[in-house]
Amino acid sequence: MKVLVPVKRVIDYNVKVRVKADGSGVDLANVKMSMNPFDEIAVEEAIRLKEKGAAEEIVVVSIGVKQAQETIRTALAMGADRGILIVAADDVHQDIEPLAVAKILAKVIEEEQPGLVLAGKQAIDNDMNATGQMLSALLGWSQATFASEVNIDGDHAAVTREVDGGLQTINVKMPAIVTVDLRLNEPRYASLPNIMKAKKKPLDEKTAADYGVDTAPRLEIVKTSEPPERAAGVMVASVEELVSKLKNEAGVI
Repeated sequence: MKVLVPVKRVIDYNVKVRVKADGSGVDLANVKMSMNPFDEIAVEEAIRLKEKGAAEEIVVVSIGVKQAQETIRTALAMGADRGILIVAADDVHQDIEPLAVAKILAKVIEEEQPGLVLAGKQAIDNDMNATGQMLSALLGWSQATFASEVNIDGDHAAVTREVDGGLQTINVKMPAIVTVDLRLNEPRYASLPNIMKAKKKPLDEKTAADYGVDTAPRLEIVKTSEPPERAAGVMVASVEELVSKLKNEAGVI
């Protein structure tokens, strides 16, 4: 079975995001970029499936700017077999919207014919949580979201999902789209020998036009602003005063 894993280049999760002075977006100048953490978990799960003998080949795909090849190389260093970079933007500030990403991925899947698509549940830059679901709808494939455990059994996959009430286990027919959650696994670090080997692994470069997909944005960002600073705490003298403040000032009871 071939496993396809979409990966996205995002601001590193350790970086404090800065908003541009004019409020037009996030400042990306001299900012460290890395693979979306949820996508990293998806890559790790694909590698583990291969190590178990449930998968034969792992293909990683990234859609965005040319610099995203660094993200693909990271996945290749972890253990993926080959990569596909689809250049869909020239400006690093342009984010390709979920529907356009899903349409491109659908075309890639038609070519690659994977048995399973493992994707992060969302990207930490826009938190859309939509691409996996849209891709499932476009392909007519089974889907399982927020996966914390994945077990392949023949032409079915048992997926444990994280839901509001706890955990839910479902059986989905393959081929399927599975979006992964934080507790699925702990991604491995790429060793130096594997980083060197990754430079020799195949990485194909294409464009969105090659797949006939229009990536023009359908949404307009009106304004970007930082969250308000947290107010300082207040000391209270009694439980009665605490209850009064929670009721009359905070309005939580």
